[in-house]
Amino acid sequence: MLRRKPTRLELKLDDTEEFESVKKELESRKKQREEVDVVGVASSSEMGGAVGGAEGKSREQMIHDRIGYKPHPKPNTLPSLFGNLSF
Repeated sequence: MLRRKPTRLELKLDDTEEFESVKKELESRKKQREEVDVVGVASSSEMGGAVGGAEGKSREQMIHDRIGYKPHPKPNTLPSLFGNLSF
């Protein structure tokens, strides 16, 4: 196996600025989520927890959308299994 020289990585000023901007954006999103969670907890406690069930379903749906999961099975008909076979 051939050995090559180590790759030199350079950290530029633009890279650090981009990192800081992304870090601030993530922190602001986290704060917004915490504020929404605090408001959501207050409203669900006022409504007797009825909101919690709908929230769980929407969270599950968001996860399915994010990963591309489609829980509805495709029909097992010949055209869907083999495509359009024409000879």
